[in-house]
Amino acid sequence: MYRRRTREVRIGGVTIGGDHPIAIQSMTNTDTKDVDKTVAQILELEEAGCEIVRASVYDEACAEAIRQIKDKIHIPLVADIHFNHHLAILSMENGIDKVRINPGNIGGADKVAAVVDCAKMHHVPLRIGANAGSLSKEMVRDYGRTAKAMMESVKQEIKLLEEHHFYDMVISLKASDVKRTVEACTAFADTYDYPQHLGITEAGAGRAGLIKSAIGMGALLQKGIGDTFRISLSGEPTQEVYAAWDVLKALDIRKRGIDITSCPTCARSCVNVETMANRITEHYKGMGVPLNVAVMGCIVNGPGEASDADIGIAGGKTHSLIFKKGEILKKVSNDVALDTLIEEIDEMINAEIRSGENGEQKNTNTDTSL
Repeated sequence: MYRRRTREVRIGGVTIGGDHPIAIQSMTNTDTKDVDKTVAQILELEEAGCEIVRASVYDEACAEAIRQIKDKIHIPLVADIHFNHHLAILSMENGIDKVRINPGNIGGADKVAAVVDCAKMHHVPLRIGANAGSLSKEMVRDYGRTAKAMMESVKQEIKLLEEHHFYDMVISLKASDVKRTVEACTAFADTYDYPQHLGITEAGAGRAGLIKSAIGMGALLQKGIGDTFRISLSGEPTQEVYAAWDVLKALDIRKRGIDITSCPTCARSCVNVETMANRITEHYKGMGVPLNVAVMGCIVNGPGEASDADIGIAGGKTHSLIFKKGEILKKVSNDVALDTLIEEIDEMINAEIRSGENGEQKNTNTDTSL
């Protein structure tokens, strides 16, 4: 798949842009100054597959907690700063890996210069951007809350930093709807080579938020746009990470964990496909080894239509077939079919892990395409 070539930006131990994998982000919803709770949540996000995590830094106590948090986690930490340039500087002095600011609301030219000087000194990149809901009065007056306004806002912010010879930037243009987000991000990609952080801001909760985010991220990623992204959902942050991996898997960009292929069911179904698929998904939640598992209700759909799956099951009236790569492995009674399938999946995972220990499989977060 085509990938837009952008500048490389290093965020702690993760580099985005260039030929580097599209990185998955999320954000904590704990109080950042509560180090124990924030670290616990970040470790859960790491287990889910998060690669960059952002935390709100709204006062000095939050900024001073950064060093303690950083010492206990394993992925880059980003400080989310609004209106207070001093907090941006304090965060960098305490070891933050990236700062998210809007130069336009951080203060006068002297304050922007102070943040940039500190970023240069500590080699910290800055993420800047425009949200459709928080544009300046001037932008709204001149352009309305449009993709054009978002683009013009970002141009101003980039100009402010470039005047200080600072180019270590990541740019984001977000709206709460798909159309404006895609339009703004596409316009930016046609104009600049800075890496883009993607997202549909305030997408919502549950199914509605997932659908809106998936459509927006899918449209942009399919165009080769995007170097890092967050699926923004109301609620528990790990759901954002699982959803982001699902988007990348659906586009065949990156692979991680179980990918379920299951039939939509009909009168021929001999097993409860939904129950089986849900149990397998939940059982292997957070697993790193990439594996495609097929769950088919009858022999019409499987194993033939699921021959590309690593392993799968096809239901029958009393017995089911378990198959690997389209070849029948065994026939088992329906009352033990799911447990048998899980045993076979476990063996495949263990084999992958053993091969990794022998140096044959070096990374379970497999990138199948740029």
